[in-house]
Amino acid sequence: MQIYLPIAELSVNAFLLLGLGGIVGVLSGMFGVGGGFLITPLLFFIGIPPAVAVATLSLIHISEPTRPY
Repeated sequence: MQIYLPIAELSVNAFLLLGLGGIVGVLSGMFGVGGGFLITPLLFFIGIPPAVAVATLSLIHISEPTRPY
């Protein structure tokens, strides 16, 4: 199932994105580190332009203080 990313002007497999997110979540939970340093290079690897990948990470960091712990 392809999902179109209009800002990146790119179609990406939605299951691939979900899988990468799950893997990064498990790894960051196991090692107690943030997943940003893992997800950004993986987004580069699957063909997401660097500006879009970095902006995605920035959005994640901006939304973190709003989460209840």
